[in-house]
Amino acid sequence: MSAPPEQSNSPSADASRAAKLTKGTLFAACLSVAIAQLCLTLPAPINGAIQQEFQASGSQLAWVATAFILPTAVLELNFGVIGDIFGRKRLLVLGGLLMAVGNAVNVFSGSIEWLWTGQVIAGIGAAALFPSSLAVIAAGTTEAKPRAKVVARWALSMTAAGALGPLVSGGLATWLSFRWAFVPALVIGLVVAVISQVFVTDSKAPEGRSLDWPGQITVAIALLSVLWAVQEGSEKGFGSAAAIIGFTVAAVFLVLFVLAELRSESPMLRLSLLRIPAFAGSSGVGLIGMFGVVGAGYSLSIRMGAIQHQSPLRIALPFVILGGVSLLLAPVLSRLLHQVSVRSLLVGGLVPMAAGQFWLAFLPITDTSLSSVTGPVFLLGIGLILVITSLTAAAINTVPPHLTGMASASTNLVREFGQTLGAAVISAVAMSSADSVLGSRLDQAGLSAADRAVADGALAHGGPLALVSADFGPATDKIFTAAREALAHGLTTGLIACGVASLIGALIALLVVKPDATARV
Repeated sequence: MSAPPEQSNSPSADASRAAKLTKGTLFAACLSVAIAQLCLTLPAPINGAIQQEFQASGSQLAWVATAFILPTAVLELNFGVIGDIFGRKRLLVLGGLLMAVGNAVNVFSGSIEWLWTGQVIAGIGAAALFPSSLAVIAAGTTEAKPRAKVVARWALSMTAAGALGPLVSGGLATWLSFRWAFVPALVIGLVVAVISQVFVTDSKAPEGRSLDWPGQITVAIALLSVLWAVQEGSEKGFGSAAAIIGFTVAAVFLVLFVLAELRSESPMLRLSLLRIPAFAGSSGVGLIGMFGVVGAGYSLSIRMGAIQHQSPLRIALPFVILGGVSLLLAPVLSRLLHQVSVRSLLVGGLVPMAAGQFWLAFLPITDTSLSSVTGPVFLLGIGLILVITSLTAAAINTVPPHLTGMASASTNLVREFGQTLGAAVISAVAMSSADSVLGSRLDQAGLSAADRAVADGALAHGGPLALVSADFGPATDKIFTAAREALAHGLTTGLIACGVASLIGALIALLVVKPDATARV
């Protein structure tokens, strides 16, 4: 769930909310956040189809999702400020158009690199839509009860779209092709742009708002460097020069980000927030939680798609369950926000999440039944919604009231960066682990020298996943079996890493976050 941008308490800001919220504005806002969330969940069921089409490696597949999430995480905070200064309506129109353009690139992509490009463009559009869609709602409602009602509709639109996204992409990819999975987002993006231009009542709150370019640039370089280093490390080894340089650059720019925020008159993040143990602890643990659930989701999509070659629609069903749990728990979430401590929410989310991750880790790779993954996915869904709720609770209940907007935006950045790390890191862990045992599996397969040479060539070009999707003639079954066993080992390693991370997060929450945490001014 995207967090609201920090709101100004200036007279101008109050004036911007004087206009009554129109049905057109509410509809555009709900449709905007729905399309942004829909695109976030589209790739999971079609990873197998994308891999077969482009012969993509595991890290290349991970970047299909990461290419969308990363610009959203990096740019969303400043897009909220841009909307306050120049008007939210313009950003809704721009976001819808970027969604349409990005998904058009996806539809016609001829390579995995073009697919990444389309995802980046769409991700920039999502960064504009998430904060602007909520801000136009807040600007049109002045009383707490009506605002709570329309915000609930906004949140329900996002949750429902997140649950439907895998079903839409899985169905279209099964009946047509994976490219058709991006067509609804293309069309809805255009609809959002037109409706926003015609029906949305504009609003802005420029007083006291300014862009933090030093903070924006340094944090963007730091995050990109981390992900680049992870990818290089998975392919060349984490002791390679490229990986070491990437992590070094990330560390340097993280320090520069801290220095920039200390000196900025209008920082993206007030570092004083990190002196509140409940907020700092929940943010760090929330990053671990989002890392784990996305890493597990990536592993599940590779298991069912690239390895087991199940249809995209069948792959979509567990992800629908994952998103559907949020809808089932929606009626009690507001009560949890105000009646349950942040620590209890974190531990209550991370423990079932870890159980689901360990459960998935030890499922036999030959088991293709949906019933076998339903239980662990349900546990992941419970953990996911409780961790997200805990981040919201930390922003609302543990920081001074005048900083809740910034705290919400900051936890949103943490959550989305955890998502980007999840797929990238677990892909690196799983594929490197699979590669480490694949040689011995191929040795045991009884291949001829010629067949082994062909397998080694495919492995060098596309990694372990290339061996479970290519036709090797009479040797196909032997090579496929060896590669499947190696990949099963790799996914097990990755999922165990997710489970351990979740348990460590739960322990940190118990030790750092106090059960009665409240704002310390």
